[in-house]
Amino acid sequence: MLKTILARLALAALATASIGPAFAQGTIKIAYTDPLSGPFAQVGDANLKQMNYILDYINSKGGALGKKFELVPFDNKSQPSDALIALKSATDQNMPFIMQCSGSNIAAALIDGVNKHNARNPDNRIIYINCGAVATELTNEQCSFWHYRFDAHAAEKAAVMVQALPKDVAKVYLLNQDYLFGQSVQRDVKTFLAKLRPDVQVVGDELIPLGKVKDFAPYVTKIKASGAQALLTGNWGPDMNLLIKAGIDAGVDLRYYTMYAHLAGGAVAIGPGGDGKVYSVQAFNENIAPEIGNAEAEAWTKEFRAKFPFDFYAAGFRTIFEFLAAGINKAGSADPTKVAYALEDLKIKDFLGFEIRMRKDDHQIIGPYFVGIFKKGVKYDSEKTGLGWATAATVQAKDIEQPTTCKMQRPKS
Repeated sequence: MLKTILARLALAALATASIGPAFAQGTIKIAYTDPLSGPFAQVGDANLKQMNYILDYINSKGGALGKKFELVPFDNKSQPSDALIALKSATDQNMPFIMQCSGSNIAAALIDGVNKHNARNPDNRIIYINCGAVATELTNEQCSFWHYRFDAHAAEKAAVMVQALPKDVAKVYLLNQDYLFGQSVQRDVKTFLAKLRPDVQVVGDELIPLGKVKDFAPYVTKIKASGAQALLTGNWGPDMNLLIKAGIDAGVDLRYYTMYAHLAGGAVAIGPGGDGKVYSVQAFNENIAPEIGNAEAEAWTKEFRAKFPFDFYAAGFRTIFEFLAAGINKAGSADPTKVAYALEDLKIKDFLGFEIRMRKDDHQIIGPYFVGIFKKGVKYDSEKTGLGWATAATVQAKDIEQPTTCKMQRPKS
């Protein structure tokens, strides 16, 4: 009798082990680390709210293999060291995924940390889901089998930004944050200006300390004195909002070409003085659905707006969780190695109906992007300002895709 009981317990333990740590815990846990305090907390908090809203929907549809997703937040205070502490906590708890959006310097540290952990611990691997750290290097020379990027990289966004410049713009000013991402934007914008718009003169080019500038008036004075007709910037968070606010308040005759003016707090900072002057490269804005006649996506927007005082701009986050669910279902397991292989070259349709592909060569997402213009007269305004984002241009996936230099090393499946 005792032998029978012990045998049954052993079989139960074996069965539990075979379905992986995420299933053994009852939910599929995703560690999420971003700034939830400090100067960039508004972006991290808005991301977290949108992710949980999306996961409620994904879970209501059955999650993955009948298991619900659970997001576990960790505040990294915009510091790579704190992100690595979050990674250690996630691996200690056998979480199969860690997700991070803000800060390419943090992304670089996570890629290195995940690579080292997975090499040392083949029975406790973890996948890094990158939802917004877009330095071009991360899916080129720093690419990793364990890293999946679900946002267009800086060079792709730079190409879209440059293509959106009208023919009457002859002088531009570049201002970016002085860290891996900002340096990538600085380099990539100049590359595509030379390639696509050799007629455009760069009359100013500066890097600023990340999150340290409180008064952008001196920068605006220099931009005005340069004769620039347009400012091109990858700034985000307060470095974006305070910059545009300073320019609008000073009444400078300038157009702003950005990558992140549409994030939380951007509309309020821009205000009515920015009508028709601010552009942003984006994966989604709330007016795209009615513009293309997608009733389902528009209903999603209305439901989100009824619950939150800021825009739903994170359609890309919904794509991430739908990809994860599809990858886990395809793999038949939440085991990170099996899911990583299942995600390669996986294609799904996002909730706008566009096909999105995860490129196998470098684990870079490929899909369409938009250039939004901040203006009056849109169906859905932003942050109760009376102005919102309308689509000024659409760039198809085939036109945004760029070659990669990634030389990926894959583990045995």
